[in-house]
Amino acid sequence: MLRFLADENLNNQIVRGLLRQRPEIDIVRVQDVGLSNTDDRVVLEWAAQQSRIVLTHDVETMTRYAYERIQAGLTMPGVFEISRNVSVGRAIEELLLLAEGSFEGEWEGQVQYLPLR
Repeated sequence: MLRFLADENLNNQIVRGLLRQRPEIDIVRVQDVGLSNTDDRVVLEWAAQQSRIVLTHDVETMTRYAYERIQAGLTMPGVFEISRNVSVGRAIEELLLLAEGSFEGEWEGQVQYLPLR
């Protein structure tokens, strides 16, 4: 199963919903690991060191820095940018599908925009 890092700006209802439906899901929040108010580059580096895909609503800076890491040849386990227009239920549904149906390393070096459909 995939490992996630929820960015500071990610709707916490999504995190709670994921854990309610699948308590075993491996997700931590930026706030839980001492990275609150930290530059996105540092968050991406931490996620890379921990092999965690970043979940974010931040299409501006987080995705830009993710692409910079890819361009520089640095490890980047993946970023899932979740549209703020998507319902919490649909975001949870898609993330569970991705978590359970993906192979480890499948999203390496990729930025994906949800919803996928």
